[in-house]
Amino acid sequence: MGAEPNRLDPQMFSKLKNWPYREAQALQKSLRNRKPKSGKVLLETGFGPSGLPHIGTFAEVARTTWVRWAYELMTGEETLLYAFSDDLDGLRKVPDNMPNAEMLAEHLGKPLCDIPDPFGQEESFSGYMNARLRDFLDHFGFEYTFKASHTQYRGGVFNDGLTRILENYEKVRNVILPTLSPENRKAWSPFMPICEKCGKVYTTRVIDVAPGEGVIRYACDQNYKGIVACGHEGETPVTDGRVKVGWKVDWALRWYTFGVNYEMYGKDLIDSARLSAKICRILGEQPPVGMFYELFLDEQSRKISKSLGNGMTIDEWLKYGPVESLAMFIMKKPRQASKLFFGAIPQHVDELLQHYNRFESL
Repeated sequence: MGAEPNRLDPQMFSKLKNWPYREAQALQKSLRNRKPKSGKVLLETGFGPSGLPHIGTFAEVARTTWVRWAYELMTGEETLLYAFSDDLDGLRKVPDNMPNAEMLAEHLGKPLCDIPDPFGQEESFSGYMNARLRDFLDHFGFEYTFKASHTQYRGGVFNDGLTRILENYEKVRNVILPTLSPENRKAWSPFMPICEKCGKVYTTRVIDVAPGEGVIRYACDQNYKGIVACGHEGETPVTDGRVKVGWKVDWALRWYTFGVNYEMYGKDLIDSARLSAKICRILGEQPPVGMFYELFLDEQSRKISKSLGNGMTIDEWLKYGPVESLAMFIMKKPRQASKLFFGAIPQHVDELLQHYNRFESL
């Protein structure tokens, strides 16, 4: 999947109508009269390390890579792809079929990077999942740069962006508040402090902010879905990983800090992308070009869900068809819902063979 694309004659691009080229053209247009903040055109894809990489992970990275290749072919410019792991997120529940479930239950609410690896192979829960993600991407030959959330927060990479969020606290709140129910608006904050006493992130709330001092005051007094708060109150800087920001703000923080130029997202995140773009502009950076894709469905046209157990693993597909047949399935019409089930495999293997036969006859 990661082989370097061949260069094409620029005059050919007017005839290339496939969606990766349309996306690359939109990306090129967005960069007209300005240079990428990172020095190279930057594409990003995200990963939630609460579970193992899956066929959706493959699809998002593959589709982003195809846009990357198309852009490089069209412009001759070098690009970067960040594979970003949100491993400062807290563990909300013990995943099914995970070893050492009792140990994990003791760490509910803590960031995934601060929880021991239940498999005993890596330094943390997310360390194990991040290693599996890199193995997964390497196996299919993707070219990428891995970024972990906890190293960016705790290493100070996000400090400037976090400070700007604090300085624009009410502006950021005013983007999100209209989307919340009235009872949730008063307490909402872009910052999610990590309690210095118990180490949990979902049980805290911001009770005061001091932008001039770069600090917030918080209380760990919010029991959350069975996760018990410790009652501690304290004051903390917003920098160096002492807090994280919520999902929609975190997306904007990454876009601002890294200067992301392109990112895809599922249809269920269209509103999140719109809100994140507004916050990114408040912070002073142009949000990336993006494309939403439809979600996979099962044979009964139901959304594929881990809880329903109606999905298909990438290993199950590759047991019966080559990776090229899976790539063909993913390439087709990403903005239309596709049924992902065993019956789709023979169809795409046959279509792949037909393409091979046509190619050989040229």
